[in-house]
Amino acid sequence: MLLHKTMYNFKTIRPALAIVIALGLAAAGCGGQEDTAPAQGTLTVQLSRSRIALGSPVEVTYKFVVAADAGSLGNRKAFVHFLDADGEQMWTDDHEPPTPTAGWKPGQTIEYTRTVFAPVYPYVGPAKIVAGLYDTTSGERLKLSGTEAGGRAYAVAQFELLPQTANVFLIFKDGWHAVEAAADNSMVEWQWTKKEATLAFRNPRRDSTLYFQADNPGKAATAATQVEIRLGDQVIETVKLVADGPVHKIALPAAALGAGDMVELRLVVDQTFVPALEPGAASNDPRELGARVFHAFVQPQGS
Repeated sequence: MLLHKTMYNFKTIRPALAIVIALGLAAAGCGGQEDTAPAQGTLTVQLSRSRIALGSPVEVTYKFVVAADAGSLGNRKAFVHFLDADGEQMWTDDHEPPTPTAGWKPGQTIEYTRTVFAPVYPYVGPAKIVAGLYDTTSGERLKLSGTEAGGRAYAVAQFELLPQTANVFLIFKDGWHAVEAAADNSMVEWQWTKKEATLAFRNPRRDSTLYFQADNPGKAATAATQVEIRLGDQVIETVKLVADGPVHKIALPAAALGAGDMVELRLVVDQTFVPALEPGAASNDPRELGARVFHAFVQPQGS
C-alpha cells in the first residue's frame, strides 16, 4: 500500500529514520513488489503562465481523465505539491475536486481551474509540480498514467519562480490591523480591516485586474457580511463575505485608474464587531474588525 506523503527527500529527517523510510519506499516500489496495479486514469495540469512572481496569483487548470476500465475511485482528495529544484516542498494546493471522485465514471473527463497564490518563499528559480489523488481515509494513493516522481506522485508541470519585485507593490495604508498567520501553517496570512481600509499602488496606466479574497469568520450579529471596493466615489465591486470565500477577479480599467501617479482603493464594510464586547465572549480582543483579507493583488494586463 502506498500511503500519502508530503515530502520527497529526507534532508530534515534524522539519518537513521531517513534510511528506514527510504528502504520502505524502495521495497514498496521495486525489489519484487513492483507496482503493477492498472492505471485508473491520467492527470494533466496547465498553468496560465510559466513564469510566476512570488506573491502573485496563477490560474491552475486540472484535468483528470478516468480510464475506460477504471473501478470505483471512492472518496479521494487531490494532492498538489510545488517543489523547488532540489525537490523540497515549498507549498501545496491540496483540495477536494469540485465534483467528488466517488461519482466519477469510467471514461469521464473532469476539468476545472483554481486560482493559486505563490507565497513569499525564500527561493527563486526553476520549480515543478507533482500531484495525484489519495484516499482520504487510508491515505493510499491512486495509480495513474504519467511520469511518476515516486510513490504514485506524478510530475505534471514546470515553471519558474521570479522575485517579488516583479509585482505591483501594494501599500496597506489606513484602516488595517497587523498581519496574522494560521497557527498550523505560517504561509496562510491575513489582515483584518477596520470599518474602512485603504490600498494604494503606483498607477500601471493600463487595464488591470484586482485579485481579492476575503471572509469574516465572526459569529457576532454585527459581523460584516459584505465589503464594497471603491475607486474614488465609485463602487466597482461588492464582495459577499462568506466562509472560505473565493478569489474575486475585479476589472480595473485604465480609464478608471485616472492620470495620477498613485491609485487608492477603499474597502468599506457594512458593519464591524469587537470580539471583547460580544455577549458571553471568551475573547479579550479589543479591536474593531471588518473583513479578513487574505489576498489583494493588482495584475496589469499583459504582465
